[in-house]
Amino acid sequence: MIRKLCAEDINEVVSIWYSASVKAHEFIAEEFWHSQKEPMRDVYIPNSETWVYHLEDRISGFISYYQGFIPALFVSPSDQSKGIGTELLTTLKQYYNQLSLTVYAENTQAHSFYIRQGFIELERKLCEHTGHEEILMSWAL
Repeated sequence: MIRKLCAEDINEVVSIWYSASVKAHEFIAEEFWHSQKEPMRDVYIPNSETWVYHLEDRISGFISYYQGFIPALFVSPSDQSKGIGTELLTTLKQYYNQLSLTVYAENTQAHSFYIRQGFIELERKLCEHTGHEEILMSWAL
């Protein structure tokens, strides 16, 4: 089931974000992700429109939307490759007819996922926070 984020979901969502970020971005020091936990919990997630995916009795993934941009789409590492990310993205596409996001170039699995979902590459640049190359991608109905 997919539903809007509730206040009581925030800690579980941040936990998913953290574990999935560490797993997907082995090329970035874990300390960086740790330093971002508080801003994710207190600023980024609360200021975005966020939907969560329930699998059994827990949240297994989430997607956030902010002003045409997807700042977060994360699935718990134990629940990846089950179609959850696709379902979350499909839900967002039902509300918006144009979406953009960035993905690290070294995260080839996520990059391939977004291409399969109809996103196209617009530009590549270095991330100001990590120094790693990121790809700006866009999708339109």
